[in-house]
Amino acid sequence: MNNPSSTHKQHTISILVANKPGVLVRVALVFARRGYNIDALVVSPAFNPHFSRMTITAQGNPVTLEQIIKQLNKLVDVIHAGEHSPDHTVHAELALFKVKFSKTTKPILAKLAKNAGAGIIDDTGETLIIQHAAPSDQVDELEHLLKKYGIVEMVRSGKLVMAKGKEST
Repeated sequence: MNNPSSTHKQHTISILVANKPGVLVRVALVFARRGYNIDALVVSPAFNPHFSRMTITAQGNPVTLEQIIKQLNKLVDVIHAGEHSPDHTVHAELALFKVKFSKTTKPILAKLAKNAGAGIIDDTGETLIIQHAAPSDQVDELEHLLKKYGIVEMVRSGKLVMAKGKEST
């Protein structure tokens, strides 16, 4: 993970947009023009089907991010864009890990998954698929533990975020 005192720390931006073709491209272009790389992007329908929620995780200078958020808020199809502090949000990520196993490692992998709050959702006889929904740092920890046993494939959703209390995301 990044050093919190670094000028290039990880940022989580939530954007409510009109559910229309081309909006994703226009949002991504705002980041690209400022040289900001998107680490993770999650787009899904909002509660109201006329809107979509974008959650973007990116690293970079906070001053540049401020400019990006101002530009995003000027786009016609953007209803609201803003950065979220971890103190005022709940965040989670979904990960699927396909891991090789043997007779001796299967019980170890099952215990690792259980201890992490993850579950085995597929057992083919040669690989297990472990599903884990948790904050990103916990997903990172499980990934680190599973690497020792041979991760064959991994898919991570990217961070989802929701504001705590009455505040809107």
